[in-house]
Amino acid sequence: MSEGGPGTLVPAPLARGRHGAVVAPHHLATEAGLSILRAGGHAVDAAIATNAALAVVVPSSCGIGGDAFWLIWDAAAREQLALNGSGRAPAAASAAALRSRGLATLPLRGPLSVTVPGAVRSWGDAHARFGRLSRSAVLGPAIELARGGFPAWDGFIAAVERTVPIVGATLGAGAAFEGHYRPHGRAWRPGELVRLPALASTLERLATDGFDAFYDGDLGARQARFLASAGGLHAASDFRGHASTWTDPISTTYRGVLVTTHPPNSSGIVALEILNILEAGEAPSSRAFGPDRGGDGDAVGDAHWIHRSIEAAKLAMADRDTHLTDPEFHDIPVARLLDKGYAAELAARIDTTWASVPGASTNPPGGGTIYLGVVDAEGNAVSLIESNYLGFGSGVVDLETGIHYQNRGSYFSLEEGHANVIAPGKRTLHTLLPGMLFTTDDRPWVVAGSMGGDAQPQVHAQLVSALVDGRLGIRSAVAAPRWYVEPDHHFAPPTVVRAEPRFADGVLETLAAMGHDVRPTAPFDSALGHEHAIELVGGGPGAPDGSVAATTDPRSAGLPAVW
Repeated sequence: MSEGGPGTLVPAPLARGRHGAVVAPHHLATEAGLSILRAGGHAVDAAIATNAALAVVVPSSCGIGGDAFWLIWDAAAREQLALNGSGRAPAAASAAALRSRGLATLPLRGPLSVTVPGAVRSWGDAHARFGRLSRSAVLGPAIELARGGFPAWDGFIAAVERTVPIVGATLGAGAAFEGHYRPHGRAWRPGELVRLPALASTLERLATDGFDAFYDGDLGARQARFLASAGGLHAASDFRGHASTWTDPISTTYRGVLVTTHPPNSSGIVALEILNILEAGEAPSSRAFGPDRGGDGDAVGDAHWIHRSIEAAKLAMADRDTHLTDPEFHDIPVARLLDKGYAAELAARIDTTWASVPGASTNPPGGGTIYLGVVDAEGNAVSLIESNYLGFGSGVVDLETGIHYQNRGSYFSLEEGHANVIAPGKRTLHTLLPGMLFTTDDRPWVVAGSMGGDAQPQVHAQLVSALVDGRLGIRSAVAAPRWYVEPDHHFAPPTVVRAEPRFADGVLETLAAMGHDVRPTAPFDSALGHEHAIELVGGGPGAPDGSVAATTDPRSAGLPAVW
């Protein structure tokens, strides 16, 4: 697909099917998930298979040493569930003790940034409740990819080359990362087979002994010893004691469409707050979206609508920094933050002609995440986001198990009294958010989500607006020109607007004239997030005349898989 010039659209891949669909940022992973659906697996089975395959072929963004958040639509019960698979700080974690070591903030990389990985426990909990196929069947595709090898692809090669010097500077020369992911002492050649036998063995053990074996017994104890020896605060009891949490989704309505996501400590609330602020103001003009409403036309953008959206994002992120953390440790005013009256108050603060300069962010920017969605033949649906945060996470790799660990702990604050201050057993604020949209008769309409750190809630809100305000098809909504606002560096105000140069002529220039620090990216830049979506057409596969349409972001290596 060619990039095209400003205002032009490179179509996202679109596939239509009758019985189910899988979307993810790599085609080998969607094929893994589709094979599970074809074998009669539940959407949860296919989601685990897809996630496990991504842990092999896209290790810069996810892995079994990371965290996950789920939305699950149970078609038979006609209810939606949320599953929190994020990890917790070790019991030995103490903000005062870390400050006494001379730290003002937690390190971005290294063992102190590692929380107990939560994803695998959530796989086990979801599989125990909904799974139909065996663990061996579900993990089989990922095991084959890890042991037999997968072709090195451009994104993998670039991520490894980008990360090697960072890890070397942080963890020292000879860190295990390079030997594990760059074993030839040179860059991978495109198409060269990448084999990860230690990871394959760990996945085989989970298939044989169960997902809980990751935390209990020898494997959990091994991980704790390894991390402690590297300088972490972990103990075997931190792994044994970790549990996922079943909970209820949170939601808002956007111009009559129900939008659901995962509650805090997920950043889903940020996306919902942005939508509420936008709904409280003037609707976008006809220039905000392409001419082919209801089809696959290009969404070209309107500078004034983008300006209001940027300002809404700044306001919502300020609330995130003030309130978002583990609700078991701190009261989060979810009802107030999602109140339409409160959104109207925030919308009234927006200067419609000039960019604001908000206060400094208290959370670090950046991201490294995958999003995947699944719909099965009965209409069950999964919206799942899993991550190890910055590219390859902490940079800490255990050569014996093949596990590389997240650095989500770097999001914790060391400031006394901060909502997100680190504490024993606490979950940190997460940028992650899965999403679903529902029709007025409470049926799933779209399963969607995005990777991209601070960009995630902003990208997701742009998708919802394109679908609802612009009435675009999912392919156009995903491929539309994209922007997001972020801090220029850690703990700076979020004022830098990253934007593709594909908007209509004059849009970015107008934003700059309104005081925005606009920094154009490359067209279809992966740093602008990967939003993937599945539409349940006519009620989806569970309905007599239903079908699915699936699209993956052209900024990714994904291809939709349907049958």
